[in-house]
Amino acid sequence: MSVYLGIDIGTSGTKTLAMREDGEILASATVEYPLSSPRPGWSEQAPEDWWKASAASVRKVMKAAGLKPDEVAGIGLSGQMHGSVFLDRDHNVVRPALLWNDQRTAAECEEIERLAGGRTELIRMVANPALTGFTAPKILWLRNNEKRKFDRTTKVLLPKDYVRFCMTGEFASEVSDASGTLLLDVVNRCWSTELLQKLDICADLLPPVFESEEVTGVLTSSAATAMGLKAGIPVVGGAGDQAASAIGNGIVRGGIVSATMGTSGVVFAHSDEVQVDPAGRLHTFCHAVRGKWHVMGCVLSAGGSLQWFRNQLCQQEVAAAKRRKIDPYELITEQAESAPAGSEGLFFLPYLTGERTPHADPHARGSWIGLSLRHSKGHMARSVMEGATFAMRDSLEVIEEMNIPVREVRASGGGARSEFWRSMQADIYGKQVVTINASEGPAYGVALLAAAGTGAYKSVEQACRATISVVTKTRPQAKTRKVYDKAFPVYQQLYRSLRDDFAAISELV
Repeated sequence: MSVYLGIDIGTSGTKTLAMREDGEILASATVEYPLSSPRPGWSEQAPEDWWKASAASVRKVMKAAGLKPDEVAGIGLSGQMHGSVFLDRDHNVVRPALLWNDQRTAAECEEIERLAGGRTELIRMVANPALTGFTAPKILWLRNNEKRKFDRTTKVLLPKDYVRFCMTGEFASEVSDASGTLLLDVVNRCWSTELLQKLDICADLLPPVFESEEVTGVLTSSAATAMGLKAGIPVVGGAGDQAASAIGNGIVRGGIVSATMGTSGVVFAHSDEVQVDPAGRLHTFCHAVRGKWHVMGCVLSAGGSLQWFRNQLCQQEVAAAKRRKIDPYELITEQAESAPAGSEGLFFLPYLTGERTPHADPHARGSWIGLSLRHSKGHMARSVMEGATFAMRDSLEVIEEMNIPVREVRASGGGARSEFWRSMQADIYGKQVVTINASEGPAYGVALLAAAGTGAYKSVEQACRATISVVTKTRPQAKTRKVYDKAFPVYQQLYRSLRDDFAAISELV
C-alpha cells in the first residue's frame, strides 16, 4: 500500500506525517524554528528555516515509520497563509518573510482600497476587503518602505510555495492559499489582472496557480538527498493551512463546519457556490476541493490567548505540572472548571494581536472587563476560554446570516482535546460539536490531497469519505446555553464600546 507525506509549514514549526493510502498515520514529527518581532506589531521569519525544518522532519518521519524512499508515492504541502517571501533574480531571499500576524500594513490597506476604487469595488474583484495580514499589502509595504529590496524582487511566494520551490525547482501556488493574497479573482480562480493593474504590481511577480490536488512538480535530486527520499516523487498543489485542515476534518460538503481552536481560531464552512459577505466581515476563498469555495472567519488570538495566560500568569501551574509530568493546561482547565458558566460577569476580549474577523481591526487590544474582588484565577482562566469561543461564535453567526447551513461543528486543535472546552463550545455555539478519528490537522489534509492527486482516489471527496469518521459527539446543555446566549450580546457590545479607545491606545505605543 502506497504512502503519502503531508508537510505543514506552521508558524512555530514544520510538521510532517506519513499516511498510508487507507488513511492510517504511520508517524509524525515536528521541527521548530524561531519567530522574530523586530518592532511592536511586526512578525517575521527566515524562509530558509522552513526548508531546513521540512527536510529534517521528513527524515525523522521516514526513520520513525521505517519507510524506504520508494514507498512514498506523493507529497502534499500546507502552510501558514498570507506570508510573503521575496526572491531576487538568483532566487535568493531578499529579506525575512512578513507573516500572517504582522500588523505593519494599515496604511497600505487604505492605499489598496483607494486604488481599487473603494471597498465595494475591491470586494467585487477579489471577494475580500484589504486586511493587514494579507499578502498584497505586504508587497506594497516593501515598495513603499524598502524600495531597493523591492526593486531586487523578481518573485513573491507564499510560505509553502517557497518550500515547494526548494523541493521541485518550480514556481507554483494553488487556489486556496492564493485566495489569501488579496490578488486572486476568487470567483474565476485565477489572478486578478484588473486589481494587479490598479495596484501597479507586475503579474510576473506571482507564480502560476493550480487546483489543490494537481501535481505541480516532482522532487529534484538535490532535494531528495536532503530529505532522504527518491527523486521524481510528485508534489501536489496542497493548500493553505485552513483549507488543508478542513480537508483533514472532512469539510467537503454543505452543513458541516469546522471550528479549529489553535493559536488562531478558525470557523470554516464549505460552499458549493461563491458566497460573499458584502460587508467583508468574513473571508471568501477558493476551497481545496476542485470547483468549490469556502467562507472563513479567523480569530487571531484564540488558543493563543490561553497560551499567553499560561505563560504570563500561571508559573505555579507550569512548575507543578512539570513535577507531576502532566500538561499545565490540565491544571489551568481544572481551575476554569471551578468557576461557573459566564465567569460571574467577567469578560475577556481576546484581541491580543488585533483582530481579523469580523472586526478587521489591527488596533483592537486584549481586555478583562468586569473584574471584582469576587473573581479568582479560575474565573480568569474560564473567561479567557469563553472569550476565545465567543469570538468564534461571532464568525459562526455571520455564516448563518449568509444562509449557509450549519448542522454540525467539527472541533479540532487544542480546544478539541479538552472535553471541558468542547462542552463549552457546544454551549456557546448552540450546536452539536463532534470530533473525528484524525487529529493531525493540515498535514493530514494535504496527505489526502496527495493521495487524490496521484490516483489513489478519484476525488478529494472520495478520499475523505474513505478515511474520516466521527468518534465523539457533544450536545449543548440547555441551562448553560441560556447563560451564554444572555452573555454573548454583552460581549459583542464591549468591542463596539471600546473600538475608538483601542485606536487611541495604539497611538500611544
